[in-house]
Amino acid sequence: MAVMNDSPVDDSEDPEGPEVPVVRPVLAHEWAKVKELRLTALRDPVAHLAFLETYEDAVAQPDSFWRDRTANAAQEAGTSRQFVAEAGDGSWVGTVSVLIEVPGTTDWAGMPVEQRQGHLVGVYVAPGHRGGGMTAALFDAALTWAWGRGAERVRLIVHPDNVRALGFYRKAGFAESGVTVPLAGKPDEHEWEMVLARPEAGR
Repeated sequence: MAVMNDSPVDDSEDPEGPEVPVVRPVLAHEWAKVKELRLTALRDPVAHLAFLETYEDAVAQPDSFWRDRTANAAQEAGTSRQFVAEAGDGSWVGTVSVLIEVPGTTDWAGMPVEQRQGHLVGVYVAPGHRGGGMTAALFDAALTWAWGRGAERVRLIVHPDNVRALGFYRKAGFAESGVTVPLAGKPDEHEWEMVLARPEAGR
């Protein structure tokens, strides 16, 4: 699965908003819906801040790419998992993926991984469903999965100009670690790492 950073989210408004759709892991045979949702996300007005992948690159990928990507994210015992928010009519209106990174390896940016950690990527919520708690529900599912696989912390990468995403991540308990990552293709720009430590037992 390609590593992406944060994406358009905003759960800061309308706490009594619409009913939150069901959040669940993707299944391997659902690759076409994974593709459709990803292409939708890459057409979002802030996609240039939110994702490393472009719509043009993604739409050019063969079906085999999407089958493999979905199969990898659907394995319960694997090192990545994709969760989606499914509305009552069966449509997908949100998603997040979580990767498990292990010590002794390097991450997508070539930086050493020093502890077992989760990495949230590919966060997206459809515009008509923002502000109603869906992003929080997606994060809860992803974090629970990461903690269950021994992650000592969970991190994400965010562009400082993506202010809505920054606001939600801070509200969810993530804090800037002080680590910055050069933006691909734009060495003068940097994104921020934000981290959330594993909750203490009994809390």
